[in-house]
Amino acid sequence: MLEHVYRRAVASNIFFRVVVATDDERIYDAAEKFGGDVVMTRADHPDGSSRVAEVASSIDTDYVINIQGDEPMLDPRMLKELAEGFIADKEADSATVCVPISSEEDLANPDIVKVVRAQNGRALYFSRSLIPYPRKKTGCTVYEHLGIYAFTKDFLLKFVILPPTPLMETECLEQLRILEHGYTMAVIPTKYPSEGPNVNTPEDIEKIRRILEKEKTGRR
Repeated sequence: MLEHVYRRAVASNIFFRVVVATDDERIYDAAEKFGGDVVMTRADHPDGSSRVAEVASSIDTDYVINIQGDEPMLDPRMLKELAEGFIADKEADSATVCVPISSEEDLANPDIVKVVRAQNGRALYFSRSLIPYPRKKTGCTVYEHLGIYAFTKDFLLKFVILPPTPLMETECLEQLRILEHGYTMAVIPTKYPSEGPNVNTPEDIEKIRRILEKEKTGRR
């Protein structure tokens, strides 16, 4: 799974360096085995952003993208969209991606995080609830937030020491800490969402295996 994520990130052709950041020797050894650039971090990080910040602090870069290691079906083109959209918004502190929701089931699912955007493409709010609430049928698109984040390096190092905030803790959504402290996040609609689920359960792994087997068979 890790190797799939790593190679898809490299295939985007937007990074001068792709790093696996971990505090687990099993992950470190696996990354070394397939030739990945891997860094062992401290074990006391409260979240992934903090771990990424530790690695980024020693790298000469202006931008950092945090990619979760459980996204083996990540489309490299989405990373390119995110990077280009973020760089185009010169004043944004951070950025992420979204995709329209079409399923009624997803609209009601609290595990599908929704985001509403301002006219300039910046995030107004993230929620596990349905937002905006359709009091009137205006055809307003409801967007799902996809959990890949881009930061300026300067803001990432600042973000990870910001104290927790009430909305963040209420919704259990770390990105709300950015908005509540008055910082900005560009939200970029993607045409290339992941081709399968992120992996949270053994069942998800089996789904991924079936998708990859179909792709492999189709190439023959």
